Amino acid sequence: MWRLWVPVCLLISLGLTSTNRAAAQETRAATVNAARMAGQHDGVAIMRVGLMPKDTSEEYEITFWNSIKDSQYPGDYEAYLKAYPNGRFAPLAQTRLARLRAEAPKTITAPSAHAASNAATTPPPQPAPPKTAPAQAAPPASQTKTAPAAAAPIQTPAQAAAPAKANMVAAAKPGPHDIQDCPACPLLIQVTPGNFTMGIDTDDASERPAHHVTINHGYALSKYAVTVAQWNACVGAGACPRLSNENNAAPNAPVRDLSWDDAQQYVKWLSKISGKPYRLPTEAEWEYAARGGTETRYWWGNEMRKGTANCKDCGPPWRIEAPDDVGSFPANPFGFYDMAGGVWEWVSDCWHNSYKNAPGDGHSWDEPNCQTRVIRGGSWRDGAGYMLTATRFKYDSSVRYDANGFRVARDMK
Repeated sequence: MWRLWVPVCLLISLGLTSTNRAAAQETRAATVNAARMAGQHDGVAIMRVGLMPKDTSEEYEITFWNSIKDSQYPGDYEAYLKAYPNGRFAPLAQTRLARLRAEAPKTITAPSAHAASNAATTPPPQPAPPKTAPAQAAPPASQTKTAPAAAAPIQTPAQAAAPAKANMVAAAKPGPHDIQDCPACPLLIQVTPGNFTMGIDTDDASERPAHHVTINHGYALSKYAVTVAQWNACVGAGACPRLSNENNAAPNAPVRDLSWDDAQQYVKWLSKISGKPYRLPTEAEWEYAARGGTETRYWWGNEMRKGTANCKDCGPPWRIEAPDDVGSFPANPFGFYDMAGGVWEWVSDCWHNSYKNAPGDGHSWDEPNCQTRVIRGGSWRDGAGYMLTATRFKYDSSVRYDANGFRVARDMK
């Protein structure tokens, strides 16, 4: 699947306006740079295109770039440059970042001291009940695969903590099977131990080999991804860093634009205020819960079905700017929401390029001084191909990216 690139000079025509000319120059610079890296043939730049295995660094960079290339948010380009300071698209990212900064409003109103103190004392509002017809969202650059038929919503999302202030959104009581360890704690669902086949034998080496995993320990997993409001409760307590406001404005949306290291600060705070051992789920625990007892490509079947996940190809409504609120789509058979789409979710495991020698007991697969961790589930910016339950990806544990979030787990004894 190789394609000869049309000489980049054809991208610029005599009739371009100065604005279009500047955009064309950006595109030309990035294209020439990419083509140069791919080699030359008879004086014409050639770039190899097509599907690359997910464990190549080149594919990761291109996937990252494709997911932000149309963004109007400076933070996206800052994240790219932090991850790939000498990347093939670095000059283009720097140019767009400079332009967006120049266009940004000159003044930004800082939050008042009163608002900050309220954040520290007010428990976070819980997710709104799911829409009858799940709304879809859009992901970053990805592959396309067929997605399954959707299941009807199982439970109405319960809201987390009882409000401490009169102006707080009223919180619904947890459902009969939900666990809530403290007013600010996310709702949990206890997962029954069992066994399943993890991974899938496809042409993606990172998802192979499919292997048998037995989870014989009890654990609970949060029903939804951690929300902006829940994160801000930790910020208000002085235990978590304040994150980008432009990516974390809606209180019931999944919190995002955070690193694995940031997520560790949140679970440490939860453990302190609840007296329970909170942590990130292991990759096996995450996939076991995401499958919900099914063995199909998606938890709802073997084919994509509109209205089942928050992703670019999952059907309207969808917004490229941000994911929908948690609980906007149907729950899987175990009662978990948004484990396909929404935001990529950090898990505890260190990244390995395949499942060869992976533990079979569901525990975290770690390495000394690990710098790259696993993310699962795909995001609202991704295509349907990333909604497959077996899909996995990697990210530097210290780097924030605006499509990455998380949910929490704890042991049940």
